[in-house]
Amino acid sequence: MNADEQLHDGSLYQAMDEKLIRMQKVHMELLYDFNRTRPQETRKREKILRKMLAEIGEASCIEPPFFANWGGCFLHLGHHVYVNHNLSLVDDTHIYIGDCTKLGPNVIICTAGHPILPELRGVSPYQFNMPVHIGCNCWIGAGSCILPGVTIGDHAVIGAGSVVTKDIPPRTIAVGNPCRILRPVSDQDKKFYFKHKTIDWDSIHISSEPGLS
Repeated sequence: MNADEQLHDGSLYQAMDEKLIRMQKVHMELLYDFNRTRPQETRKREKILRKMLAEIGEASCIEPPFFANWGGCFLHLGHHVYVNHNLSLVDDTHIYIGDCTKLGPNVIICTAGHPILPELRGVSPYQFNMPVHIGCNCWIGAGSCILPGVTIGDHAVIGAGSVVTKDIPPRTIAVGNPCRILRPVSDQDKKFYFKHKTIDWDSIHISSEPGLS
């Protein structure tokens, strides 16, 4: 089996393979260019992202600086995704982010892991990669860390600073280290948007964009 195939099948492989390193450097060149765009160069950023990423939907945005092991080449973004500054990806395999999802600043998403057995982490270390799936219309709070193989369901909220080690069901609020379900999204959230701040429904327009149903 080729080393590049092992990136995506969950098997153990040696990440210092010369072919893989050459492939990474090609993708990192585009990331370098993206991070050196000026604030008004939005069209240039969009053009680079379309070259960099595996997929990017309509009206999706990543704010630089953006860091990624593989330059984002295995990152799949849906439509209307917003990613704030300092997203860091250990993107050695695929990461899927659904429509209308928002990521706060300093979020980390990891797909790569290393064996617990010390002998396999020596001079020529082994690693494995597991994909991450984040659903539609999720909110990932600032400073959260999402670990390999995790799936976060549609409409879920991950509290700031959480370390997500296990799957999170749809329409739930989960927080902490390790991240645990706090409660489901409920009728309470139809009344209050922040602490005791009430929603004025007469002034609210609900979008019909994908991912919001």
